[in-house]
Amino acid sequence: NDPCPCGSGKKYKKCHGRNV
Repeated sequence: NDPCPCGSGKKYKKCHGRNV
């Protein structure tokens, strides 16, 4: 549940890390 590095400020799982 790291911060999303794509700049959306959301959690990583809420971004592009859903399948990670």
